[in-house]
Amino acid sequence: MKLIGKARIPKNQKNDINTDYIISGRYKFKIQDPVELAKHVMEDIDPDFYNRVQKGDFLVAGTNFGCGSSREQAPMAIKYANISAVLAKSFARIFYRNCFNLGLPAIECDTDKITEGDELEVDFDAGLIRNKTKGVEIKIAPLPSTMQTLLADGGLVEHFKKHGTFQI
Repeated sequence: MKLIGKARIPKNQKNDINTDYIISGRYKFKIQDPVELAKHVMEDIDPDFYNRVQKGDFLVAGTNFGCGSSREQAPMAIKYANISAVLAKSFARIFYRNCFNLGLPAIECDTDKITEGDELEVDFDAGLIRNKTKGVEIKIAPLPSTMQTLLADGGLVEHFKKHGTFQI
């Protein structure tokens, strides 16, 4: 599985981006429509973030991405903002799990050689991110076929709907 898009990096903060920065608490409970919720992704730390994103782009961050609450609205808002994957040095574990449950790839990697707007190709089978802008390759752990199947089905719930069981 391969994904291609541009790097989108929230301004003013790279590390310890918590779920309240991803989607503010003032929207989490008032907006039920995930498409509407996505319009406010990263709003508190980068008001123009949503407007820069094009379908298939990657959200790129540093360490401890998604720390804070365990609510699924944060990865859901990212997914519905048309982000194809989140690339970060490390993730809060429950956020990481919620991403895959919702069908949003969360890739741990060295993000130091990625800047805003870089053209990226993520190759899950080869275990590589190719930064086409800089001509650099970044190794990632190859994504197990089980996880690729979950992502292809749209997440854990969609997988169960499709197969009636956890069938990998």
